[in-house]
Amino acid sequence: MVNSNKFGLGVLSALSLLTINSGALAAEDKPLWEIGAGAAAFSFPSYRGSDQTNNFMMPVPHFTYHGDFLKADRHGIRGSFFDSDRIDLTVSMALSPPGSSDDIRARSGMPDLEATFEIGPQMDVTFWRSENRARFVKLLLPLRAAFTVEGSPKDIGWVFHPKLNMDITDIPGMGGWNLGMLAGPLFGDKRQHAYYYSVAPQYATADRPAYEAKSGYAGMQYLVALSKRFPKYWVGGFVRYDNLSSSTFEDSPLVRQKNYVAGGIAITWILGESSTRVKVDD
Repeated sequence: MVNSNKFGLGVLSALSLLTINSGALAAEDKPLWEIGAGAAAFSFPSYRGSDQTNNFMMPVPHFTYHGDFLKADRHGIRGSFFDSDRIDLTVSMALSPPGSSDDIRARSGMPDLEATFEIGPQMDVTFWRSENRARFVKLLLPLRAAFTVEGSPKDIGWVFHPKLNMDITDIPGMGGWNLGMLAGPLFGDKRQHAYYYSVAPQYATADRPAYEAKSGYAGMQYLVALSKRFPKYWVGGFVRYDNLSSSTFEDSPLVRQKNYVAGGIAITWILGESSTRVKVDD
């Protein structure tokens, strides 16, 4: 669950994957809240399918909260509407910054891509969990509606990104490092794909013919994240591989690259924490 356009996972999602804290070995006393700050460096394409890469740095807030309803931790920011031993119903969110078409060769002369916000329900199904809860395998099922957030907000469709998630807390022999892995397909409706991959007739050129994107399959994503929590700070990094082959919009003239690798690293310092302790079950 970070640049100059849509990353697929989105800014908020990518940041949450970087912040995999040292996990609990069964229910553990933790501060009710914890705050900090740091910085992250990222390398991402201008948008999924772009042949241009953006390298940048940005400040990173560190915030965890273990309330009865609202939770913010290594699994992201969510409100827990339903919680059982195997099924969780939460809220999924993602953010993507704007991108100027003046800086993207494939989109030269076309409207800019505005910053977007995605929100919707997510169901998490736990297939397996170790007895000490240090390792688990889950199926994550987020369905999010997407909106532009600049000027007059506009509905730009929905995104469905089912993915298999495996977390390993405190990898044996690696001194407290934690591993997170995600893999799954993306799907979107016609409005979502049209926002990024359609070319209206008035923007068509000799090298960029008119194109109308369709709904459906939007490619695969694979992500691996490593992190370690120290007493006063944590460090993390991730690598993500995207493949757009066989996507419904792979023939769009705006798709200049069908597979690529992206990644990022981050470090944050813990600045304060609550004196109230609560039992936390990962």
